[in-house]
Amino acid sequence: MKTPQHKVQVGSISCGSDDLFLISGPCVIEDRDTMLKTAETLKKVSESLHIPVIYKSSFKKDNRSSLSYYDGPGLDEGLKLLSEIKTQFGFPLLTDIHESYQAAPAAEVCDVIQIPAYLCMQSSLIVAAAKTGAVVNIKHGQFLAPENMKHPIQKCIDAGNSNIIVTERGYTFGYNDLIVDPRSFFHLQALGFPVVFDITHCVRKYGIPSSDAKGGMREFLPVLSRAGVASGVDGVFIETHPDPSKARCDAASQLCVYDLEAFLKPLIALHNLVRGLY
Repeated sequence: MKTPQHKVQVGSISCGSDDLFLISGPCVIEDRDTMLKTAETLKKVSESLHIPVIYKSSFKKDNRSSLSYYDGPGLDEGLKLLSEIKTQFGFPLLTDIHESYQAAPAAEVCDVIQIPAYLCMQSSLIVAAAKTGAVVNIKHGQFLAPENMKHPIQKCIDAGNSNIIVTERGYTFGYNDLIVDPRSFFHLQALGFPVVFDITHCVRKYGIPSSDAKGGMREFLPVLSRAGVASGVDGVFIETHPDPSKARCDAASQLCVYDLEAFLKPLIALHNLVRGLY
């Protein structure tokens, strides 16, 4: 794959350069201890493997399948905790928004505003994110052909912001399963922006609560991640948690943060081989 036409700067990280970068953190903001333990380990992994990290977590998960499920601490409390992590560990931050009014306050704390896959065609949401001046990570909708991601990308550009990252997270075929087509990486990178592979969410099993141990297929994380990196993605998105079995969201698909370093080593080696860095 060709290097993206646009390199996107997130803090000190040049997304789309030769270095593989990582987006990682708990799916949803939980208690302070969980967030800090994850950040502490991510810092160690980043320094050990020389891989740049963008810390991510959601202040609200607005697409849970039941009102009884935990959906986060909310905007104010969530951003306060993310700000603490940024100050203490120095990570650039990513969080997602679901409504336009959330964009401006989120951008005051976070370096990257993420548009959820379900909402990638929502014009008002993209415009609100774009107008903050933050980097916008647009997740590829499960329902959209990859080449048609040109439309949400163009909306962001037309709103005055070309600092864009595009993230693949698999297609749903209506049978509660997600499929990753490697051709998607080719189509997405042809759009000219850094491409990230969200490995966590492509192993989700729809129709089963994400907090349920049967709600994902973690055993496929290694093979899918290597396929994506071999296809030339610029970054990987791996949600992590100190004890995924007790996570309040995506319990079956998050990776234990203490296993992350071993998980990343072959990905970095493969990335360097693909990019001809050996």
